[in-house]
Amino acid sequence: MRVVNVTADAETFTCNAYLALGDRPVLVDAGAMDGVVDAIRDHTDALDAVVLTHQHGDHVQQLDAVLDAFDADLAAYDSHPRRDTALEDGDTLEIGDEEFEVVHTPGHADDHVAFVSDSTIFSGDVVVHDDGAFDYGSFGRTDMPGQSREELIASIREILGRLSNPVEHMYAGHGGEFHGDVRDVVETALERAEKREPKYPE
Repeated sequence: MRVVNVTADAETFTCNAYLALGDRPVLVDAGAMDGVVDAIRDHTDALDAVVLTHQHGDHVQQLDAVLDAFDADLAAYDSHPRRDTALEDGDTLEIGDEEFEVVHTPGHADDHVAFVSDSTIFSGDVVVHDDGAFDYGSFGRTDMPGQSREELIASIREILGRLSNPVEHMYAGHGGEFHGDVRDVVETALERAEKREPKYPE
Protein backbone atom coordinates (compact mmCIF):
# COMPACT_ATOMS: atom_id res chain seq x y z
CA MET A 1 0.00 0.00 0.00
CA ARG A 2 1.33 3.41 -0.95
CA VAL A 3 0.50 6.27 1.42
CA VAL A 4 0.93 9.93 0.44
CA ASN A 5 0.66 12.91 2.77
CA VAL A 6 -1.32 15.23 0.50
CA THR A 7 -0.99 18.18 2.89
CA ALA A 8 2.79 17.92 3.18
CA ASP A 9 3.30 21.21 1.32
CA ALA A 10 0.80 23.21 3.37
CA GLU A 11 1.86 26.72 4.34
CA THR A 12 -0.86 27.10 6.99
CA PHE A 13 -1.77 24.95 9.97
CA THR A 14 -3.35 21.62 9.07
CA CYS A 15 -3.26 18.01 10.09
CA ASN A 16 -1.54 15.43 7.94
CA ALA A 17 -4.10 14.12 5.45
CA TYR A 18 -3.08 10.71 4.13
CA LEU A 19 -4.11 9.29 0.78
CA ALA A 20 -3.92 5.49 0.90
CA LEU A 21 -3.67 4.06 -2.60
CA GLY A 22 -4.53 0.49 -3.47
CA ASP A 23 -7.64 -1.56 -4.17
CA ARG A 24 -9.72 1.06 -2.32
CA PRO A 25 -8.35 4.63 -2.48
CA VAL A 26 -9.16 6.28 0.84
CA LEU A 27 -8.28 9.61 2.41
CA VAL A 28 -7.61 9.55 6.15
CA ASP A 29 -8.67 13.02 7.33
CA ALA A 30 -9.26 15.91 4.93
CA GLY A 31 -7.07 18.54 6.53
CA ALA A 32 -7.31 22.31 6.31
CA MET A 33 -5.08 23.03 3.31
CA ASP A 34 -6.45 24.98 0.38
CA GLY A 35 -5.78 22.98 -2.75
CA VAL A 36 -6.00 19.56 -1.13
CA VAL A 37 -8.35 18.38 -3.90
CA ASP A 38 -5.71 19.14 -6.53
CA ALA A 39 -3.09 17.40 -4.40
CA ILE A 40 -5.25 14.27 -4.30
CA ARG A 41 -5.83 14.44 -8.07
CA ASP A 42 -2.06 14.40 -8.59
CA HIS A 43 -2.21 10.77 -7.47
CA THR A 44 -5.68 9.43 -8.30
CA ASP A 45 -8.84 10.28 -10.19
CA ALA A 46 -11.04 8.24 -7.87
CA LEU A 47 -11.55 8.35 -4.12
CA ASP A 48 -13.84 5.79 -2.53
CA ALA A 49 -14.06 7.29 0.93
CA VAL A 50 -12.84 9.75 3.51
CA VAL A 51 -12.38 8.32 7.00
CA LEU A 52 -11.96 10.63 9.96
CA THR A 53 -9.81 10.12 13.03
CA HIS A 54 -11.81 12.94 14.68
CA GLN A 55 -13.56 16.16 13.78
CA HIS A 56 -11.29 18.94 15.02
CA GLY A 57 -11.13 21.79 12.52
CA ASP A 58 -7.63 21.07 11.27
CA HIS A 59 -8.83 17.60 10.25
CA VAL A 60 -12.14 18.52 8.57
CA GLN A 61 -11.93 22.06 7.21
CA GLN A 62 -11.60 20.81 3.62
CA LEU A 63 -13.95 17.84 4.07
CA ASP A 64 -16.85 19.24 2.04
CA ALA A 65 -14.55 20.19 -0.81
CA VAL A 66 -13.11 16.67 -0.97
CA LEU A 67 -16.47 14.93 -0.71
CA ASP A 68 -17.93 17.15 -3.43
CA ALA A 69 -14.97 16.72 -5.79
CA PHE A 70 -14.87 12.92 -5.64
CA ASP A 71 -18.41 11.95 -4.62
CA ALA A 72 -16.76 9.93 -1.85
CA ASP A 73 -18.41 8.29 1.14
CA LEU A 74 -17.70 9.57 4.63
CA ALA A 75 -16.96 7.30 7.57
CA ALA A 76 -16.73 8.80 11.05
CA TYR A 77 -17.24 7.83 14.68
CA ASP A 78 -19.32 10.85 15.62
CA SER A 79 -22.36 12.17 13.80
CA HIS A 80 -21.85 14.44 10.81
CA PRO A 81 -24.41 15.74 8.28
CA ARG A 82 -22.62 13.93 5.48
CA ARG A 83 -21.69 10.72 7.26
CA ASP A 84 -22.49 7.54 5.29
CA THR A 85 -20.90 5.03 7.66
CA ALA A 86 -20.91 5.20 11.45
CA LEU A 87 -17.70 3.77 12.87
CA GLU A 88 -17.63 1.91 16.15
CA ASP A 89 -14.85 0.37 18.19
CA GLY A 90 -13.92 -3.02 16.77
CA ASP A 91 -15.28 -2.38 13.28
CA THR A 92 -13.10 -3.28 10.31
CA LEU A 93 -12.72 -1.33 7.10
CA GLU A 94 -10.54 -1.42 4.02
CA ILE A 95 -8.08 1.42 3.57
CA GLY A 96 -5.92 1.20 0.48
CA ASP A 97 -5.47 -2.54 0.23
CA GLU A 98 -5.36 -3.51 3.90
CA GLU A 99 -8.01 -4.35 6.48
CA PHE A 100 -7.93 -2.02 9.48
CA GLU A 101 -9.56 -2.30 12.89
CA VAL A 102 -11.24 0.79 14.34
CA VAL A 103 -9.97 1.57 17.84
CA HIS A 104 -11.90 4.19 19.83
CA THR A 105 -9.25 6.37 21.45
CA PRO A 106 -10.77 9.31 23.40
CA GLY A 107 -8.82 11.78 25.48
CA HIS A 108 -7.70 14.30 22.88
CA ALA A 109 -11.24 14.22 21.44
CA ASP A 110 -14.28 12.23 22.51
CA ASP A 111 -14.84 10.95 18.96
CA HIS A 112 -11.21 10.06 18.27
CA VAL A 113 -10.42 6.75 16.59
CA ALA A 114 -7.24 5.14 15.31
CA PHE A 115 -7.03 2.62 12.48
CA VAL A 116 -4.77 -0.42 12.99
CA SER A 117 -3.79 -3.17 10.54
CA ASP A 118 -1.21 -5.95 10.73
CA SER A 119 1.45 -3.57 9.41
CA THR A 120 0.21 0.00 9.78
CA ILE A 121 -1.44 2.47 12.15
CA PHE A 122 -3.17 5.72 11.31
CA SER A 123 -3.02 7.15 14.81
CA GLY A 124 -4.53 10.61 14.37
CA ASP A 125 -3.58 12.84 17.30
CA VAL A 126 -3.72 10.32 20.15
CA VAL A 127 -0.08 9.31 19.69
CA VAL A 128 2.48 10.68 17.25
CA HIS A 129 6.13 10.15 16.46
CA ASP A 130 7.21 13.79 16.79
CA ASP A 131 5.39 17.08 17.22
CA GLY A 132 7.68 19.76 18.60
CA ALA A 133 7.10 18.72 22.20
CA PHE A 134 8.82 15.34 21.96
CA ASP A 135 10.64 13.29 19.35
CA TYR A 136 10.21 9.52 19.09
CA GLY A 137 6.96 9.18 20.96
CA SER A 138 4.58 12.00 21.80
CA PHE A 139 0.87 12.21 22.57
CA GLY A 140 -2.11 14.44 21.87
CA ARG A 141 -2.67 17.54 23.93
CA THR A 142 -5.21 17.29 26.73
CA ASP A 143 -5.18 20.80 28.18
CA MET A 144 -8.24 22.12 26.35
CA PRO A 145 -11.86 21.94 27.61
CA GLY A 146 -13.37 18.49 27.15
CA GLN A 147 -10.02 16.74 26.94
CA SER A 148 -8.67 14.20 29.44
CA ARG A 149 -5.14 12.98 30.09
CA GLU A 150 -6.51 9.95 31.93
CA GLU A 151 -8.65 8.94 28.95
CA LEU A 152 -5.74 9.53 26.60
CA ILE A 153 -3.48 7.27 28.67
CA ALA A 154 -6.13 4.55 28.59
CA SER A 155 -6.43 5.01 24.83
CA ILE A 156 -2.69 4.61 24.26
CA ARG A 157 -2.77 1.44 26.34
CA GLU A 158 -5.67 0.22 24.23
CA ILE A 159 -3.67 0.81 21.06
CA LEU A 160 -0.79 -1.23 22.47
CA GLY A 161 -3.22 -4.05 23.17
CA ARG A 162 -4.44 -4.02 19.56
CA LEU A 163 -1.05 -3.81 17.84
CA SER A 164 0.18 -6.99 16.26
CA ASN A 165 3.89 -7.65 16.04
CA PRO A 166 5.47 -6.05 14.18
CA VAL A 167 3.57 -2.96 13.09
CA GLU A 168 6.11 -1.07 11.01
CA HIS A 169 4.34 2.02 9.61
CA MET A 170 2.91 4.91 11.63
CA TYR A 171 1.01 7.78 10.05
CA ALA A 172 0.03 10.35 12.68
CA GLY A 173 -2.06 13.49 12.45
CA HIS A 174 0.96 15.73 13.04
CA GLY A 175 4.71 15.44 12.72
CA GLY A 176 6.53 13.00 10.51
CA GLU A 177 5.59 9.51 9.46
CA PHE A 178 7.59 6.70 11.01
CA HIS A 179 8.79 3.36 9.68
CA GLY A 180 10.28 0.93 12.15
CA ASP A 181 9.30 -0.45 15.56
CA VAL A 182 5.98 1.33 16.07
CA ARG A 183 5.30 -0.45 19.37
CA ASP A 184 8.43 1.08 20.87
CA VAL A 185 7.36 4.57 19.79
CA VAL A 186 3.89 4.09 21.30
CA GLU A 187 5.35 2.71 24.54
CA THR A 188 7.62 5.74 24.78
CA ALA A 189 4.65 8.05 24.28
CA LEU A 190 2.76 6.20 27.02
CA GLU A 191 5.63 6.59 29.47
CA ARG A 192 5.72 10.32 28.83
CA ALA A 193 1.95 10.71 29.12
CA GLU A 194 1.87 8.76 32.38
CA LYS A 195 4.15 11.33 34.03
CA ARG A 196 1.12 13.62 33.83
CA GLU A 197 3.33 16.67 33.37
CA PRO A 198 2.17 19.48 31.07
CA LYS A 199 2.98 18.67 27.47
CA TYR A 200 3.75 22.31 26.74
CA PRO A 201 5.20 23.86 29.94
CA GLU A 202 4.63 27.61 30.18
